[in-house]
Amino acid sequence: MPKKSPNVLWFEHLSRGDVALVGGKNSSLGEMVRQLGRKGIKVPGGFATTADAYRAYLAANNLTDRIADTLRRWQDNRISLHEAGSQVRAMILDGTWPRDIEADIVKSYRELSRRAKTTDLPVAVRSSATAEDLPDASFAGQQETFLNVRGEAALLVACRRCYASLFTDRAITYRTLKGFDHSKVALSIGVQRMVRSDTGGSGVMFSIDTESGFDKVALITAAWGLGENVVQGAVNPDEYEVYKPFLAKKSLTPIVKKSLGAKEIKMIYGGAEGGTTKNVPTSRAERAAFVLSDREILSLARMAVTIEAHYGGPMDMEWARDGDTGELFIVQARPETVQSRAKAGLIRSYTVKKAGKVLLKGLSVGSAVATGRVSILESAKDIDRFVDGSILVTSTTDPDWVPIMKRASAIVTDHGGRTSHAAIVSRELGLPAIAGCGNATHILHDEQEVTVNCSGGDEGVIHEGIADFISEDLRLDDLPKTKTKVMLNMANPSAAFRWWRLPSDGVGLARMEFVINNALKVHPMALVHFDQLVDEDAKARIADLTRAYPDKTDYFVDGLARGLSQIAAVAYPNPVIVRMSDFKTNEYAELLGGRAFEPHEENPMIGFRGASRYYSPRYEAGFALECRAILRLRRDMGFDNVIVMIPFCRSPAEADRVLATMAKDGLKRGKDGLQVYVMGEIPANVILAEAFAQRFDGFSIGSNDLTQLTLGVDRDAEDLAQLFDESDPAVLWMIESLISRAHKAGAKVGLCGQAPSNDPTFARLLVKAGIDSISVTPDSFVAVKRNVAAAEASGASRKSR
Repeated sequence: MPKKSPNVLWFEHLSRGDVALVGGKNSSLGEMVRQLGRKGIKVPGGFATTADAYRAYLAANNLTDRIADTLRRWQDNRISLHEAGSQVRAMILDGTWPRDIEADIVKSYRELSRRAKTTDLPVAVRSSATAEDLPDASFAGQQETFLNVRGEAALLVACRRCYASLFTDRAITYRTLKGFDHSKVALSIGVQRMVRSDTGGSGVMFSIDTESGFDKVALITAAWGLGENVVQGAVNPDEYEVYKPFLAKKSLTPIVKKSLGAKEIKMIYGGAEGGTTKNVPTSRAERAAFVLSDREILSLARMAVTIEAHYGGPMDMEWARDGDTGELFIVQARPETVQSRAKAGLIRSYTVKKAGKVLLKGLSVGSAVATGRVSILESAKDIDRFVDGSILVTSTTDPDWVPIMKRASAIVTDHGGRTSHAAIVSRELGLPAIAGCGNATHILHDEQEVTVNCSGGDEGVIHEGIADFISEDLRLDDLPKTKTKVMLNMANPSAAFRWWRLPSDGVGLARMEFVINNALKVHPMALVHFDQLVDEDAKARIADLTRAYPDKTDYFVDGLARGLSQIAAVAYPNPVIVRMSDFKTNEYAELLGGRAFEPHEENPMIGFRGASRYYSPRYEAGFALECRAILRLRRDMGFDNVIVMIPFCRSPAEADRVLATMAKDGLKRGKDGLQVYVMGEIPANVILAEAFAQRFDGFSIGSNDLTQLTLGVDRDAEDLAQLFDESDPAVLWMIESLISRAHKAGAKVGLCGQAPSNDPTFARLLVKAGIDSISVTPDSFVAVKRNVAAAEASGASRKSR
């Protein structure tokens, strides 16, 4: 083994215990080279200068005291931060290399070039800060990196610039805010062989979901060219997420998300002389294509799993693909420091202590409280007018509003109920909302300070001014266990990971139509018959959405499978009941290209919807795409916890036709463990419960439609709202009868309506009736779980099955 230099150490001679010697970045590279190469992790070779070399450079140029004096003058307010940083950087850049350090750097660079069988090897010169008595300080992102550095002279200049970058304005500020002594911070330089990602691609990878902390997925971003654009946020990259537990099964493709980024520019080498890079526009073909193939996505995700297991915690990594060889490399790895430190086992509740006068009331969505300034928008096209973090006030919402809703602190609408788009999306985004206020857009005004209070139960209140409220973290790890399964209602894949910490028994209702509406936006029949579309505007928009798919129907199948997989991943291995599309004709018509394929109906609520569509020539080809998506979800991606549910099935004969159609499309009940449920939402489902139980494995009671059809009340009619009562004796009789008769026939029964979320008494009635599961909105899970436990403990004995 070569003798270690006091100034330079090769990566293969370093380990993660050498942070004080070469900084976190370089010690981590050494750790991977030494320990993970044999496990398939490729790291470009290189060497690091030591912290002692940095201190020797300062001493040789008499800079130590001069730097300290300059920083002292800044701290005494005699010069500005900008002046101090500029002066220190100039001192370092004007310095000369001690002969031994220069000789060691040049000798190591020549050896690195020799190993690559070339001369003047292009290298990346990276800064890796450290501290004498602070071995855990990573200083990530505070110093500079220089790419495509070629030649000995250029390398020495880049190394000086790395030293100087220890005193950028942001680095000085960072250390000051963290309380670090500037004199104890040193810098190690990593000199690493460049991967030809300028002709390939690069990006960042986390072994955890960065927004929710969901620890069973790996997140990968990717763009064309060198990786600095992704790291700096200068480009909108592709985004992929992979479900890690299935990676060991080579036959599966558990990529749960593939999002095509704009990737408008890419960074490439600036010229043959080296030392420069430049950004150039990407081609149309590059913007329309994914940077990574599925095989490469899975390969990177497996690397993330290997690295995470070795380090024993979530990791933040940078990767690069060589455009000449196609090889994938890890060029950096560090611990993830945000979500991995988040509090586990907690959920937050709110109590308003003192508030201003009541301005408006409506239906409460969620249980949180939010304060802020009002931002009234008439159209989703006004997104540029929206102020981040303000309270969105509008008449109503549809999928076009989701980008704005994600930026809001709360949502208020004039119209809509608890099953409206605004309500469902708000729940899954974890935002408080008040729906159906009637005239919020007239009463409130822009920039008005208000409080949105959803902490008081069914009725949400908007108070004038900023209220005094408290929030409380409730522990999830002390929730009582229940015999009755408590599951979740979910629809929005982008919000699914938010609820992974809830100890639910699965997902009792995953709404397929919301995935189609929010993520896909296209009527499936418009994809089947794309060439025949007459609406040129819709045709152009569909062409843009499907630009990455030569077969446009694959856009629907792929997108739907991936969207549903994000919901299935949160619950696995617990069951996830996916309801096949349950749009009404007027809702289908609003999808891109939909008007050409939907009839006009006077009463779509009881019209051409649910099961009747699936075997109809008018929609059968579209239903086949839904089935293909479920088949891909279960068979190719591995989520065999998915159960299919058929909505609005009016008769046993219709059930037979639907099951036959599904079997023709590859979804045969019982094959590969596939279970098929039916919604219990029509009185006929109760009256003929035994016949339906012969054809389905279980029932899921849709209390909204069952109430509507039992009482003859339009659930969306604002003037009849007081008559719409899910706890009406007639409705309860229907529910109890279905539970009893289904159990006698050997079928399971759950309920996925909104009532248990709003009314603890209703939840107790269900427990008493012997229901198998109750599926509720995520925001009400804790309360319902406790209500169910209390009902079971109070002697509300469940009927035998």
